[in-house]
Amino acid sequence: MKALILSAGFGTRLLPYTRFLPKPLFPVCGRPLIDHLIQQLVDHGATEIMINTHHLHKSVEAHVRGSFFRIPVHTRFEPVILDTGGAIKNLADFWEAEPFIVVNCDIKTDINLKDVYDFHLSHTCPVTLVMHDCERFNSVYVDREGYVKGFKKNMPDALEKPSNRLLAFTGIHVIDPSILEWIPEGKPAGIIDIYTNMIEHGENIAAHIAKDHYWIDIGTPENYKQAVFDEMAAQSFKTAFQVAVKSPVSRKPLKGDGSDRVWQRISQGGHSLILVDHGIRKDDNRNEADSFVAIGTHLEQTGVPVPQIISQDTFSGFVILEDLGDTHFETHIKQIVDLKEITACYKNMIDIIVDMNVNGIKAFQDEFTYQTSSYDKALILEKECRYFVDAFLNGYLGLDIPYDTFSDEFDDLSDRALSKGIVGFMHRDLQSRNIMVKNGRFFLIDFQGGRRGPLQYDVASLLIDPYVNLSSDLQKNLAFYAAQRTEAITHTSVDDFLYGYTYLKLTRGLQMLGAFGFLTKKKEKTWFKSHIPAAIETLHRNLSLTESALFPRLKKMVEQLMEKLYQGNLTH
Repeated sequence: MKALILSAGFGTRLLPYTRFLPKPLFPVCGRPLIDHLIQQLVDHGATEIMINTHHLHKSVEAHVRGSFFRIPVHTRFEPVILDTGGAIKNLADFWEAEPFIVVNCDIKTDINLKDVYDFHLSHTCPVTLVMHDCERFNSVYVDREGYVKGFKKNMPDALEKPSNRLLAFTGIHVIDPSILEWIPEGKPAGIIDIYTNMIEHGENIAAHIAKDHYWIDIGTPENYKQAVFDEMAAQSFKTAFQVAVKSPVSRKPLKGDGSDRVWQRISQGGHSLILVDHGIRKDDNRNEADSFVAIGTHLEQTGVPVPQIISQDTFSGFVILEDLGDTHFETHIKQIVDLKEITACYKNMIDIIVDMNVNGIKAFQDEFTYQTSSYDKALILEKECRYFVDAFLNGYLGLDIPYDTFSDEFDDLSDRALSKGIVGFMHRDLQSRNIMVKNGRFFLIDFQGGRRGPLQYDVASLLIDPYVNLSSDLQKNLAFYAAQRTEAITHTSVDDFLYGYTYLKLTRGLQMLGAFGFLTKKKEKTWFKSHIPAAIETLHRNLSLTESALFPRLKKMVEQLMEKLYQGNLTH
């Protein structure tokens, strides 16, 4: 049994993603779609396969050349797309006397192709079309005897009668070589038009009606992601719980935070996992999903408490994790009344941060990161200081203040922040909503922005977090504990730790206000607005702890923000 996989289309419905990757190479759980089809054909009796190509044909051809398959697999380039009929005619030299099978490259199915081929051999019709009942695609008339009578495309009303029913074509045909006589030479030819012509001239086309099967057309972003999810979910539940998926997997949206990613709890048979959707890859560059997987795997291997990654497909953007429940550190702390217990929780978290900084940097590779590989001066100036001016002062408050107003002060601040930094692995967004609590243990999430950077920044992120809004006295005591803990492990002096912490509290404070302004104004996530007052008060307090001669214009600006806050007219 020879086979043709139709792969010459432009993948228009999958734009913009098909601009850099042809549809046949879209991965499903790490394997290109075309490899799934080839394997299925091989398993069901194919002896040789041809793939027609056009759009980004060199990528498909290189993939085939570089792969090992158990049977010969060839490609044939079409300089001009010939459509299905023309592609079949173009391969006249490839076909032999026996029937051959043709499969669209953009379907994912478990239909048994050997059964289909055997069905074709059991009758005398020159063509068998594999049909099924799929309401939104039903467009082919099939009579009670199992013959295709026509296509709604060409005969919209003539065949609408009780003896016929509408079914959907699966994109799978078995064809006798005699069909070549019906196809014109050397030009595009639509196969539906060919089949319509054959029927009109008295040829019978058989319908093999598939039932109790899986089938999906992956030609749209939504369907492609659904196909990936279906396979990933089945694999993940089997990996995590040693159970086979026997019923549909439910998906329940979870409330996100500042990120554009989509979070869902997926459940089946009493078990649950967490799905993170980063979105389909848009180019060849490293993306957020890549870093999420690389850094998450690295941290788990170094003993940092993070959720286990069960499976991943970074092209589709899907990552499936263990389910850590719904309790964030913020919620956990706010439920505790006893100050000693709160302090103990924070000390536990500080121990985790110090250990992560020291051990997480071991074997860490800069290639894991998708933004910058380290927390440096350029990042501070652009992503924290300028972010504060552009997204908060100007974007949120509408003040129209030039960045240059503070540029020399920001330059001094960044130098001071980095001068005593204890460089290791830095999470960069280690606040109370990025810590989960399960069975009394703390787990870090949202680590995809991690990089090389100062330990004090993560400590500052935790302690000045406006979601919990710890008292200044408790912040001070916990910072001193962090300094002592760090000194015991890294032999960095307490004074050096606290010096770096003093200025990194400020850079983090600027970043938070920039983020709150951007998320509230641009992303319309208005719930962040309620945390702006606490963030301003914290920045004001931490600026007041620096030498009086430092940052005069920034201090004046924050004083004005405090006045607006007290007067109740902070927003523009």
